[in-house]
Amino acid sequence: MPSTRHIPLLIALIGVLALSLWNLRGDERGIARESMHVGETPVTVYRGGLDAPAPVIVVAHGFAGSRRLMEPFALALAGSGYVVVTYDYLGHGRHPLPMRGDLGEQDGTSALLMEQTAEVVEMALSVPGVDGGLALVGHSMATNVLVRYAQEDPRVRATVGVSLFAPTIDAATPPNLLVIVGALEGRLEAEGRRVVAMQADGDAGSVTPFTTYGDLSDGSARRLVVSPRVEHVGVLYSATTLDETRLWLDGVFDRESVDPIADRAHGRGPWIALLMFGVFLLARPLASALPRVRDAPGGADATWKRLLLVAGLPALVTPFLLRPLPTGFLPVVVGDYLAVHFLAMGLMSAGLLWWTGGRPRMGRVLELAGVRGPGALRLAMGAGGMVAFFLVLMAWPLDRFFTSFFPIAERLPLMVAVLVGVLPYFLADEWLTRGTEPRRGAYAFTKALFLLSLALAVALDFQALFFLVIIFPVVLIFFVVHGLFSRWAFRSTGSPLVAGLGNSMAFAWAIAVTFPMYAGG
Repeated sequence: MPSTRHIPLLIALIGVLALSLWNLRGDERGIARESMHVGETPVTVYRGGLDAPAPVIVVAHGFAGSRRLMEPFALALAGSGYVVVTYDYLGHGRHPLPMRGDLGEQDGTSALLMEQTAEVVEMALSVPGVDGGLALVGHSMATNVLVRYAQEDPRVRATVGVSLFAPTIDAATPPNLLVIVGALEGRLEAEGRRVVAMQADGDAGSVTPFTTYGDLSDGSARRLVVSPRVEHVGVLYSATTLDETRLWLDGVFDRESVDPIADRAHGRGPWIALLMFGVFLLARPLASALPRVRDAPGGADATWKRLLLVAGLPALVTPFLLRPLPTGFLPVVVGDYLAVHFLAMGLMSAGLLWWTGGRPRMGRVLELAGVRGPGALRLAMGAGGMVAFFLVLMAWPLDRFFTSFFPIAERLPLMVAVLVGVLPYFLADEWLTRGTEPRRGAYAFTKALFLLSLALAVALDFQALFFLVIIFPVVLIFFVVHGLFSRWAFRSTGSPLVAGLGNSMAFAWAIAVTFPMYAGG
């Protein structure tokens, strides 16, 4: 049971979680969902409570996203009276088939995603209650796909590109283009100005945000929206983004929607953030319920000299060691390289820990780790408690309210493969940075070395590993959040291995379920 001194905090956090869930569920009241498949593609259809025929809005997600990530648009537009259809691209979310083709070529993966979009559009137009009107809304990677599709299908009346980058845009197509970018997406704002300027005077510098150029009635309209104070993901939850999307579509279809449900959807992002923050803080009192594994805290109590050697040497050597090795042996974008990078650093760090610790025999290593006798059972119970917390209190809300976070069967082998890669690193690193008197900042120091090692790997082979740049923030957030989980678990159990096992499982899970599956050409 949690310590009695944590009970007031526990009660307060349960209240925060309940309030967040109540408001998130409130956004969904009055919206009917129907899940189905178009071929192998998972699709969700959203409707509000209006009975009159309405246009259908097909909504597509970006790279490493899912249809769940686009739910703010689905709820806002369905609440405004539109029929909304969302879907998972190949290799994303709960789609069982991987992406194929060249990721960087228009006739590669993008062409396959266009074919998939065409199938979804045909289904969407056949949904009962659709009046024949059609518009497309996409984020990031999807904007290129949807723009190309709209340029080929004359039934498309409008396209909304959020964080848009679509090199095929010209002065005449696609029709009625709304470009939305976050104020913190400087390079994408420049791209938005460029494509809107095609309908202005041709000078991107003279484009005024929130000004419509051209005419909605003949399909020539273009408009740039800069949503304040948001970045590449936050732009999906911005009130400005949702309002401007709804108003643009109302103008295209000559409708006037009044949507209290959509108004409430504007607050979805903050409530999701509050929910996850409450879950994060809940880990502290719950960690006090983990069983004590060791009487005296375990760990290396490493000096800075030993920390630099054990963590620094593998960080430097690994990128050069892996440079000549092929990637692509796992069907997941850069996940294979990431797993091998963890594995190489972990094995080297474990070997250096053993070497610099006096080279104890295996029996002594097991004794120090507390995995003999009754300690082994308590260790398993502690690690199981951390995994249970992750699955029940972190994975479920992420999957339910943010993005797909539970694995389909096709992703389970990926999870096992990634777990094999990350386990040595997290076990060795936890032991290195813990002890009775660990060096302050040691945990952050070794994580910084890992990120620098990844950066060096990208610099050595940018073409093959440039997707790692995208996940840098994800890895950093994981290190910060689960670093605090590690500290709280270590205080309760006295064993670095509890957090090492728990964090390994959490990281393998996150990579396996969120990275796009990719089978090459």
